[in-house]
Amino acid sequence: MIEHIELFFKSIFIDNMVFAVFLGMCSYLAVSKKVATAVGLGAAVIFVLAITVPLNWLLDQYLLQPGALVWLGPEFAEYDLGFLSFIMFIATIATMVQLVEIVVEKFSPSLYNSLGIFLPLIAVNCAILGGSLFMQAREIETLGLAVNYGISSGIGWFLAILAIAAIREKIRYSNVPAPLRGLGITFIVTGLMGIGFLSFGGMLTGGDEEVEEAPKEVVVEATEIEKEVPNQLKIVN
Repeated sequence: MIEHIELFFKSIFIDNMVFAVFLGMCSYLAVSKKVATAVGLGAAVIFVLAITVPLNWLLDQYLLQPGALVWLGPEFAEYDLGFLSFIMFIATIATMVQLVEIVVEKFSPSLYNSLGIFLPLIAVNCAILGGSLFMQAREIETLGLAVNYGISSGIGWFLAILAIAAIREKIRYSNVPAPLRGLGITFIVTGLMGIGFLSFGGMLTGGDEEVEEAPKEVVVEATEIEKEVPNQLKIVN
């Protein structure tokens, strides 16, 4: 349970897709002019990551890793299909994005029109592919952790685009210098938000060293006392 909680908060605040590794910046900047549009795209990203990361975890564990085909028989234990990782991951992502596009067009035509070309471009969004590649690189152990990582990474991206969309809507009424209007002030605000998210870096690790060092000092003091007591007894005798 602790692993799930730690991974959830770490993926949202510490390893945020936008502010930590700057993935998905194209749609982040282009679709963050209105909060309603940002919410729609952010929800689509959460859904796609929540489905594709676990599916790609299964593909990686039972098909792509060296020796993953051992379940087919001992003669397949030496096969390594790791070179197919990019192709398989992108195929899974493209399939789910196509499903999302069909659902959004069916039930929310206005959102579909406002998202425009950026909805099908989720298939080539580096944040979506990055979620599966990070899952593979970090060697996430269980399917449950993979689901957790997909959802939490999507929530982190959702919060990032929602925050910048709200700021951009408010900043329209501010007296921004002409050379900085548009993407200029957006880049500045994004950089400041990235610096702000760096403050979460010690949220899950702070104080560990102090807790570990404290018992060592107590042991050292106890041993020194044990050495001094026999010497004092000899002097008294």
